[in-house]
Amino acid sequence: MKIDFLLQQLISGLAIGLAYALIAIGYSMVYGILKFINFGHGAVYMFGTYVAYFTWITLMKRLPLWPSFIIAMLVAIVIAAIFGVLMERVAYRPTRGKSRLMTFMSSVGMALLVTYGMEFLVGPMPRPTPALFPGVRYNVAGAVVTGMQIFMFFTALILLVLLQLFVTKTWAGKRIRACSEDMGAAYLMGINVNQSVSITFAIGSALAVTAGVLIGIYYSAVYPTMGWFAGLRGFICAVTGGIGSIPGAMLGGVLLGLGENLGAGLLSSGYRDAIAFALLILVMIFRPTGIFAREQKSSL
Repeated sequence: MKIDFLLQQLISGLAIGLAYALIAIGYSMVYGILKFINFGHGAVYMFGTYVAYFTWITLMKRLPLWPSFIIAMLVAIVIAAIFGVLMERVAYRPTRGKSRLMTFMSSVGMALLVTYGMEFLVGPMPRPTPALFPGVRYNVAGAVVTGMQIFMFFTALILLVLLQLFVTKTWAGKRIRACSEDMGAAYLMGINVNQSVSITFAIGSALAVTAGVLIGIYYSAVYPTMGWFAGLRGFICAVTGGIGSIPGAMLGGVLLGLGENLGAGLLSSGYRDAIAFALLILVMIFRPTGIFAREQKSSL
């Protein structure tokens, strides 16, 4: 096996893996507080990505590439954050404290509604995305590194570091952690639990749409069912690292990204989904609680 091949897969795996980690954060943070898997997270990812896409191509008629992209990103992040908060209030909050099956069905229902609603509005066919770094390529020890891979890597890495600082250093982050440890005790201590839950959904949705835009540009397409595949990978990353653990979500994303790219390079790109499921099965067999999770206790 050639060194340049390994380096190529390593670079690609790290770039896409950190983007997966951004998606996984939403699963981990919501589970940390509410103790349920938000299967509507992938739908928010897709919805926000389409908002960014349509805003971007509209602005590009009047503005240069990068200003239009930055504005589209900001618009999509704000709208996705609001959408995530509204989803929690409408679909999940009424089921809080009731059967987990009700919450599960509500999240699946929201995912189906948003996905097929978008498909009805825009059609099922993929739409090509503009390129952020057309023709930008670098040769590193025989491996080709694209401008988009570099941008994805550093954007995702910076956001993950900022999130960790937010959760550990700010009052809002500490309130979220308190709710994660014991929501009842947090409420008795005067913490606004509903506000903390809303902030959690807003952050998770904003990170998801950022990942959606990056991945959409990386693969040069957006389509209504993209949330299913991204949501699956985000869930696998969260479970691998330890559901409820932010560092675990980061590690899970990197492991899945590296595994997918190495597997695709050695076998075929058609095995990406199989590799993702194989990773999930191995984790469930040998480390059911994930790499960083603690038994019966979340770890935000």
